[in-house]
Amino acid sequence: MPKKVTLFEVGPRDGLQNEKVFVPTSKKVALIDHLSDAGFKKIEAASFVSPKWVPQMADGAEVMAGISRNTKVTYAALTPNMQGYERALEAKIDEIAIFGSASEGFSQKNINASIAESLERFKPVAKAATKDKIPMRGYVSCVVRCPYDGNISPSAVADIANELLDMGCYEISLGDTIGAGKPETISKMLEVVIKKIPPEKLAGHYHDTGDKAILNIEASLEFGLLTFDSAIGGLGGCPYAPGAKGNVSTLKVHDRLTELGYETGLDRDKLVTASDYLTTTMADLA
Repeated sequence: MPKKVTLFEVGPRDGLQNEKVFVPTSKKVALIDHLSDAGFKKIEAASFVSPKWVPQMADGAEVMAGISRNTKVTYAALTPNMQGYERALEAKIDEIAIFGSASEGFSQKNINASIAESLERFKPVAKAATKDKIPMRGYVSCVVRCPYDGNISPSAVADIANELLDMGCYEISLGDTIGAGKPETISKMLEVVIKKIPPEKLAGHYHDTGDKAILNIEASLEFGLLTFDSAIGGLGGCPYAPGAKGNVSTLKVHDRLTELGYETGLDRDKLVTASDYLTTTMADLA
């Protein structure tokens, strides 16, 4: 039997958040509906952050109200604080995510707080999610290199990942936020991280800036990771990470994993349909 790999689709949130032209709510809804039909178990659909900082995500509640929910799909949203968490709860989000950084410089630029301060902010969210029985995922940014602080120590990644796990996160997504990672540096990081956290609780989130994301996924498979974040059409980047090209393309990852003998559970034809819809939508908005 082929090994199963879970692709966590992040295009509607982590992908679209960096687009300069506002994508209408109806278009976001249609994109998510296409993705829901393609076989994903997990879709990051919205972000309940301040519209002042990420205006593209201001319509999270409207998006969640508009989608045709597939009972086989878990719809997730980013919730950086209690205000965001409460809005996500009202929107009937299935799962939330909190996000820390392995880099002090990136933490300050991204959320205007130190790593320690960010963890304190997340504690009430984590406590509420545990009480409400809402699954919580953790993200760690800049696991290899930071645009402000340079190379990041693997032990710093392990420490912040472990903190998020202790707060109640069921899984930690390790983000190569600027796509600086190579198989060697990803492997060095994972060697340290899996001493503290088992691979089944880890996911790879590798941006494709240096066209190494697929190789980094292959390196991660050797460490036992079987969940990877990807975005339809390779959407994304990060507004606080200059030069970040974007997430690795879902179709590209699906095809390579299939070649390697893994099963993603995704319908390739429907992935193409979603990708074509996205391409047409963004061309019309340009």
